[in-house]
Amino acid sequence: MSANVESKKLIVEEIKAKIQGSKSIVFADYNKLTVLEVTELRRKFKEAGCEYKVYKNTLVRKALNDLGITDFDNDLNGTTATVFCSDETSGAAIFAKETKANPALVEKIVPKCAYVEQKYLDKEGVKALSAIPSKEVLIAKMLGCFQSSLSKFVGVLDQIAKAKESN
Repeated sequence: MSANVESKKLIVEEIKAKIQGSKSIVFADYNKLTVLEVTELRRKFKEAGCEYKVYKNTLVRKALNDLGITDFDNDLNGTTATVFCSDETSGAAIFAKETKANPALVEKIVPKCAYVEQKYLDKEGVKALSAIPSKEVLIAKMLGCFQSSLSKFVGVLDQIAKAKESN
């Protein structure tokens, strides 16, 4: 086999490993991004534990098909960036946050679809996914609810104790 074919096989294996090691993957159409904009996006994704990569669509399609995933065949065309994420929501959320903060990016980078929990999500699914808070935020909200309930309960017990003391 030629060196080119061998290098492509290695890249496919790399992509497969990243797919299997990710909790979610977001595919986005990037068009006319400047080097500065791409660098900034990569930095934001890295901070969130994600990896922004650009591979040839045919290699990504091959990796997905090797894993038995064929839902993305129609979406893997044109300029496609792949974001491998360590959680379910951060990739989609960063796209939404960055396009909201910088309206110039709205036309330049558009999420196409995603792969979350072994399921295909279309463009609307990615939009819905971006609205879900991260796991850490949800845990913090839950703990806040528990703390609030407990403090109210302690307050009620305190009032009962004070009422009994005054009688």
